[in-house]
Amino acid sequence: MALNENLAVKPALLSAVFVVLTFVIAGRWDYWQGWVYNGLNIGFMAASYVVLRDRKDLMRERQKPGAGMKDWDRAYYAVSSLMFFVMFAISVLDAGRFLWLPRVPSVVAVTAGVIYAAGQLLVLWAKTSNRFFSSVVRIQADRNQTVCRKGPYRLVRHPGYLGGSIANVAAPLLLGSYWGLIPAALLLAPMILRTYLEDKTLHEELAGYRDYALEVPFRLVPHVW
Repeated sequence: MALNENLAVKPALLSAVFVVLTFVIAGRWDYWQGWVYNGLNIGFMAASYVVLRDRKDLMRERQKPGAGMKDWDRAYYAVSSLMFFVMFAISVLDAGRFLWLPRVPSVVAVTAGVIYAAGQLLVLWAKTSNRFFSSVVRIQADRNQTVCRKGPYRLVRHPGYLGGSIANVAAPLLLGSYWGLIPAALLLAPMILRTYLEDKTLHEELAGYRDYALEVPFRLVPHVW
């Protein structure tokens, strides 16, 4: 199997699993919010593959990071992965199977889809701007990591987390559920903590980051924090 094809297999399989999970949990195929949600995810997965296809080192890093992942980041992944699945399952059970009240109007779901796409676009912009955009927190000495000052990194120091936060909050409404907003809100707390801990790590271990932090004073939200 060619390298490009090999790097595309894992995301494609993950997308397929989520499509199946969506409609198994929903218990029906005419759950249009589920089709939109999965369609957007597949679209952004394909876009990410296309724009990064010439950056095989970054694609490898994101799928199989090198050594040095922080222990607290392992804890973050355990907690956030569980909370994400809870949010996803509650949202799909609500809108797809049980139809709990209150119902999410279609116009709200569509608007949430636009916001979700905006968040994912910000994540994609961050990926294309930063060749060290790893899936874990580690100092990539093996890849000669340097500070990124391009693209959205001119506005905030962690634009990927900002885009991810926007998408996570919009996801339950896109899926058609108000109840899913509860675990989505709870998911924000570990993400904000991870932003703080990663920023602290970069201050202490990455050359040039302290100067960059003086140039761009906001970690996550412009003019706020």
